[in-house]
Amino acid sequence: LKFMKEMQNMNQRDSSESTALIIIDMQRDFCVSEGYAAKVGVDVQRLSSVISNIRVLLDTARQAGLLVIHTREGHLPDLSDCHPAKLLRSELAGAPIGHKGPMGRLLIRGEYGHDIIDELKPMDGEIIIDKPGYGSFYRTNLEALLEKHGIHRIILCGVTTEVCVHSTLREAVDRGYQCITVGDACAASNPELQQAALDIISVEGRIFGRVMTTEEVCSAISRHTLNSAGATT
Repeated sequence: LKFMKEMQNMNQRDSSESTALIIIDMQRDFCVSEGYAAKVGVDVQRLSSVISNIRVLLDTARQAGLLVIHTREGHLPDLSDCHPAKLLRSELAGAPIGHKGPMGRLLIRGEYGHDIIDELKPMDGEIIIDKPGYGSFYRTNLEALLEKHGIHRIILCGVTTEVCVHSTLREAVDRGYQCITVGDACAASNPELQQAALDIISVEGRIFGRVMTTEEVCSAISRHTLNSAGATT
């Protein structure tokens, strides 16, 4: 209820036109049993369990005209953008980045496994950010794109909650963006990490923004979609 009151008081600068939905790393390498995540021992059924909620968010965002951004974690074929420390971590985990897998080389751009799952396939014109790190701002043009589109608020969902979602969230907060993390549209590698990652967001007066459900976010978006004249409908 408090959030809905805040939404009612937003001015045009904080309208749907200044909000972006960022869907983080919903790739085959993370959501399919033949991919990278499964090889490092992550329960990919947990990661794929949020697909339906993300699809609802995506459909709502598209209908409301929000800016939609998809991210993909992965590296150049020659691994020139993969730090030795990250490469070593993947080797120790049993899934060396760049090694051959059932869906192509693991976490390599252009491979089948690196691409976004069919259920959440980007539409023509939607932005795809290819990132070599966990955070979506690191060595990408994400910040410039958000500034170009006049974005002030970010809605975050995807995988994994404790790594790439949290990394992107923290980067965004440091850059001054208002952030909403959709708790039931994010998934961690285990339930304990999921709850801890969500709890951290709200410490110290919601230091990293707020956590909301898919239903709450979609309701807020639908109630405050702007028409072509910029008035609230």
